[in-house]
Amino acid sequence: MCNQTSDTLPKGSILIVDDTPANLRLLSGMLAEQGYKVRSVINGQMALTAAQAAPPDLILLDIRMPEMSGYEVCEHLKAEEQTRDIPIVFISALDATEDKVKAFATGGVDYITKPFQLEEVLARVETHLALCNLRRSLQQEISERDKLIAELDAYAHTVAHDLKNPLGTLIGFSSMLETSYTELSDEQLHLCVSTIARNGRKMTNIIEELLLLASVRKVEDVEIEALNMATIVSEVLERLADMIAEHQAEIITPEAWPAALGHGPWVEEVWVNYVSNALKYGGQPPRVELGGKAPGEAHGQVRFWVRDNGAGLSAEDQARLFTPFTQIHQARAKGHGLGLSIVQRIAEKLGGQVGVESKVGQGSVFFFTLPSAEDDYDQTED
Repeated sequence: MCNQTSDTLPKGSILIVDDTPANLRLLSGMLAEQGYKVRSVINGQMALTAAQAAPPDLILLDIRMPEMSGYEVCEHLKAEEQTRDIPIVFISALDATEDKVKAFATGGVDYITKPFQLEEVLARVETHLALCNLRRSLQQEISERDKLIAELDAYAHTVAHDLKNPLGTLIGFSSMLETSYTELSDEQLHLCVSTIARNGRKMTNIIEELLLLASVRKVEDVEIEALNMATIVSEVLERLADMIAEHQAEIITPEAWPAALGHGPWVEEVWVNYVSNALKYGGQPPRVELGGKAPGEAHGQVRFWVRDNGAGLSAEDQARLFTPFTQIHQARAKGHGLGLSIVQRIAEKLGGQVGVESKVGQGSVFFFTLPSAEDDYDQTED
């Protein structure tokens, strides 16, 4: 329940529960002066309601209160998923060992005996909030580690699968050249060489995708600038020229593009993934339309898309496409590739979003958004 802090934000939010108004005023004033956001309530039921409505970072809890004791309040809070991780510090005039033991047994993290010293309360509060923030940071690191492990596992299987076919083809035609070069006609030689080159480019694209994902993970800040989308798309279509020719696809691009901000190499990879999927899983032959729409006055996001004439996707399949990395293999099983995980990561890093709109039998539209450039201008095709 701990929040990240900064110099301009409260140091943390604290809920004080005590049926003595004088104690509430004293503690509230002291903690507020130290930069904490403080709420005060006078009984157990109000404490439960306040904690559920807006979970605080820490609770200072009296024990002896009417109707519901502090022990009971603590037990209720620890029984609820939303509040179970909030550190609770008991403050009470009860100083017997059994009282303290019961406080810790019900879930408290500390115990301060009344009459208290303000310096002691402040020191305990700072300590437990620091521990809470440390625990939260460790949990985030563990989550990121688990995500990375799942991501790398998925990528290992995916890259191995994707490299197997072009590598097998490359080896097969290379062996043919090695053993039968003098027996092959010029036409057969040309076929061998062009096939080797085409599959070599496929393998290069797969490796570049892997390296790109690694760079997107590591890089915190990239150069953001106004994009020349016409040039970027032209490069994409050049990269995919073999695939376009193989599928005899019709590619439709607009005469002008709306202006957006981003990082060119990353945005190029988004288009490569979307267009290549449209080529592989579009109609026969594929008809692939690329486009962009300037934002409305209040939105500030430019929407770009790739529309295909494929079989379309069910709502269930759509829900699995842009998923956490632990479920990448599910998305890939439906044919739209691990590249969508890269697309999502790139768009989010650049301040945009990704998505899909599709109906079975009516094709699909895969889109991404980017921040609009401040000076809106049209970019025409070269």
